[in-house]
Amino acid sequence: MTVRRSRIDGYGVFADEAVLLGAKLGGLTGEAISVAEARRRAQGRQRIMLVELSASRAIDATRSADAMRFTNHSCSPNARIQVEDGRIEFFALRNLAIGDEITVDYGLTHHEGRLACRCAQPGCVGWL
Repeated sequence: MTVRRSRIDGYGVFADEAVLLGAKLGGLTGEAISVAEARRRAQGRQRIMLVELSASRAIDATRSADAMRFTNHSCSPNARIQVEDGRIEFFALRNLAIGDEITVDYGLTHHEGRLACRCAQPGCVGWL
C-alpha cells in the first residue's frame, strides 16, 4: 500500500498492486486507550484516527506507522474494517486495480453527523 494525496481528504492509502476480492489489505495498530479518552481526544478535531474495539477500549492510530491509518471514508467503499480479538484489519470488498484508493464506510463516528462527507459517490449520505 502507498500513501499519497487524496481527492477525498488530505492523504489516502492506495493499492500498489492488483488486489482480489476478499484479500487482506493490511492492519492498523496504535495506542490503546479507553473509549472515554478517545471521545475526549475527538472533541473539536476534524481529522481523527480512532477505532473503537469494544464498549470500553479504543485504538488511537494518530502516531501509527501503518499506512492503513490514512484510509478515508466512502459511502460506496471498496474495503471493510474487521475488528476481532483486539486486531484491526482491512479486507477488499471487490477487486482493486493498481492506484485505487482504499476506502471504508466509517459507520457511526465521533463527528456525530457534523462533518461533511467528501466521497462524491452516487448515493452519498452527505455527513459523517
